[in-house]
Amino acid sequence: MTRLTSDFWVSAYRKHLEMLDIPCFVVAKGHAQAGAVFVKVNTLDGNACVYQRSFDLMTGERQWVELTRGPEAACDAALSRQRGFDPDLWVLEVEDRQGRHLLDTPHLNA
Repeated sequence: MTRLTSDFWVSAYRKHLEMLDIPCFVVAKGHAQAGAVFVKVNTLDGNACVYQRSFDLMTGERQWVELTRGPEAACDAALSRQRGFDPDLWVLEVEDRQGRHLLDTPHLNA
């Protein structure tokens, strides 16, 4: 299976959210080809949740896992620490009061 470049995946993800009127912003642009992608879901009530893509050790499949959840400032601090480890990573911010992120959509896990 061919892996999508990070910038291509980010563009497709943002377009998918846009079709459902869910705002998504690129907060930090990472390496175009292979930068890791983190998604912060801001519920616009002072809270957020951050997801990162990982591999299921049993199946080898890619999946999205929760990195942290709680006050938005704490989520931002966690993302800042991650960028300290890896300046090539992408940070996307989804703004949705219902907490929708669509990361569980099968075609977005390529």
